[in-house]
Amino acid sequence: MEWRRSARARRVSLRIDPREGGVVVTLPQRAARTAGMALLMTHAAWVSARLAALPSATVFAEGSLVPLHGALHQIRHSPGGRGGAWLEEGAIRVSGDPAFLARRVMDFMKAEARRSIGALVAEKSALAQSRPARITIKDTTSRWGSCASNRNLAFSWRLVMSPAFVQDYVTAHEVAHLRHMNHGPHFWKLVDEITPYKQPAMAWLRTEGVRLMRVG
Repeated sequence: MEWRRSARARRVSLRIDPREGGVVVTLPQRAARTAGMALLMTHAAWVSARLAALPSATVFAEGSLVPLHGALHQIRHSPGGRGGAWLEEGAIRVSGDPAFLARRVMDFMKAEARRSIGALVAEKSALAQSRPARITIKDTTSRWGSCASNRNLAFSWRLVMSPAFVQDYVTAHEVAHLRHMNHGPHFWKLVDEITPYKQPAMAWLRTEGVRLMRVG
């Protein structure tokens, strides 16, 4: 269990962290931990059910099946290879010392996310006639993407594991925020103009998104 304090929190709250497979309790600055424990005990059945429902974790290791662009790829160690990590015949091949395998797979996934998402942002920006100041790839736990007031876009690297239509929608959503920093009717109209995948992508993320948080 993880305890957090937040200056913006107005009440005690708890949530499941799918990436770590644990519970996060957030407290306002002056709240006592006893308030958090009381909330946790009140919702013990809900917490237990949510934790039990989490998909099994997938680590970056030899033989693991990892999704990439919606398709499973097996991690295969190629000690004699060169180049870190690369795609080859439906597998993610990783060279070098096996001690560095997980890190090299992570580097590969983030690089692929930068390439794929960067291309989509360029495409959607042209359609929306609005360009971002900067694109950043992160490892976020609560958002697939975000748009800041300074026009910087940020995306979770985990998005690259989802099918192409999901990536298309999420990038369109954040690019649309460059023109509309809200979720009003004009924003959604623009989203629909630059991607046809809003409904299926939102449905996919609701049902399958948690699985992506359990990888790595």
